[in-house]
Amino acid sequence: MFKKILIANRGEIALRIIRACKELSIPTVAVYSEADKDSLPVKLADEAVCIGPPQSAQSYLNIPSIISAAELTGADAIHPGYGFLAESPTFVEVCRSCNLEFIGPNVEVMKLMGSKALAKEKVSKIGVPVIPGTNSQIKDREEILKFTKEAGYPVMIKASAGGGGRGMRLAQNEYDLLNQIQMAQSEAKAAFGDPEIYFEKYIEEPRHIEFQIMGDRFGNVIHLGERDCSIQRRHQKLIEESPSAVLTSALRKKMGETAIKISKAIKYEGAGTIEFLLDKHGDFYFMEMNTRVQVEHPVTEVVTGIDIVKEQIRIAAGEKMRHTQDKVELNGHAIEFRINAEDPNKNFMPQAGEIKLFNPPGGPGVRVDSHIYSGYKIPPYYDSLLGKLIIWGETRDEAIARSKRALDEFIIIGPETVIPFHLKVIDNAFFRKGEVYTNFVSRRIMDE
Repeated sequence: MFKKILIANRGEIALRIIRACKELSIPTVAVYSEADKDSLPVKLADEAVCIGPPQSAQSYLNIPSIISAAELTGADAIHPGYGFLAESPTFVEVCRSCNLEFIGPNVEVMKLMGSKALAKEKVSKIGVPVIPGTNSQIKDREEILKFTKEAGYPVMIKASAGGGGRGMRLAQNEYDLLNQIQMAQSEAKAAFGDPEIYFEKYIEEPRHIEFQIMGDRFGNVIHLGERDCSIQRRHQKLIEESPSAVLTSALRKKMGETAIKISKAIKYEGAGTIEFLLDKHGDFYFMEMNTRVQVEHPVTEVVTGIDIVKEQIRIAAGEKMRHTQDKVELNGHAIEFRINAEDPNKNFMPQAGEIKLFNPPGGPGVRVDSHIYSGYKIPPYYDSLLGKLIIWGETRDEAIARSKRALDEFIIIGPETVIPFHLKVIDNAFFRKGEVYTNFVSRRIMDE
């Protein structure tokens, strides 16, 4: 096992990793920017090192500063969390060249699955269905128009190196297409430093279904069931639940086996997520793979009883996976609500400022993962996520009723949050029936 783990992240995920390490008796190092000097991860880690000013490029994306912090403190492994450098092949290469274990997959797998176009090409070769689209960037205008003529509108434009909804645009017609291409490329360049895009046929009323997978270096791969992540705004998730209200046992088995097939084909090690789009006819298509722990991993933890972060660490340390597929069971129903500092009435505009009062809910089946506290000042430099409310119930109906109770109890006085939005969603008749899809928010909630 590792002697000491440095956490190359901030906020709730940094705190989540610290807690896992404490249970494994592994000392931790938190790195932080000047804006995060008073954060809980800094207070609760065994050691903390300031790595730069507030701007991410000079701190959480500053590879030399992070490596220096690891060497200074004697860490022998780095956990990247999600976001920032979690899916950076360059960071993996630097870690390993400095004899630091990167808690995640190897660089070749990360490069392959980090390119959506290359990933689609790979899974297509092993017989996995993909959304009709281009497997690589098309620069020639005539080729683009040829594809759209064959596929038909609407068409999705996506950043090849993208994620989190950035660099993603929907084109309804040819005139719209040319405008959206330019905007998608600009977004992709700004977010990922890579303007490469590709095109997909748009699937109407799809569900976003993802499968949590775990693999070790001995070739063992399992899945931990699915998460339905269909409730999104601007292609970014807001509410996730497990199991999906729509999957039958047969469809779950088929999709899970497909997720394992993909993971084995690339010899995946660690925690990862295979993401699918499921259409209204029950057909599913590979969308992408995230080669890291997901924001919504607690949903899976509470229905399986498996600590995903601790398993990540054990696998990276060379241990054989302790779980087999036949022992994985989904118990009850879980729903996760992302608690963002955003104003839903102003197109989810991010908020900053002081948390005057933070009073999280409690009681049976309630878990809150958050790094904030009363008096905490939300910095304006980072993601708006303040934490996550995870609810478990024996049934989906009980989970919804418990969610309403917990959201009503959840008090954050200060900047606006999405808590009132979540209450609106769970009161929606279509949500209660499980009739959700990726444009649910714009169609069923914001238009009300």
